[in-house]
Amino acid sequence: MPGFGGLTLSRCVERPGTYLLLVTWRSLEDYTDGFRGSAQYQEWRRLLHHFYDPFPVVEHDEQVLTA
Repeated sequence: MPGFGGLTLSRCVERPGTYLLLVTWRSLEDYTDGFRGSAQYQEWRRLLHHFYDPFPVVEHDEQVLTA
């Protein structure tokens, strides 16, 4: 997808059933308007959303510092 920067999937050591999926986008609009508004997102939903119980929390963050 245009604006997609990559992703990282991590599993919590203390709670092995808990995962963190961090997806980077060039801009929030690339995600909200581009990906979420696309046919590819509808396919993503069809293939994956039935695995989520409960549905994951989605938050949008801005990078402040990289070291």
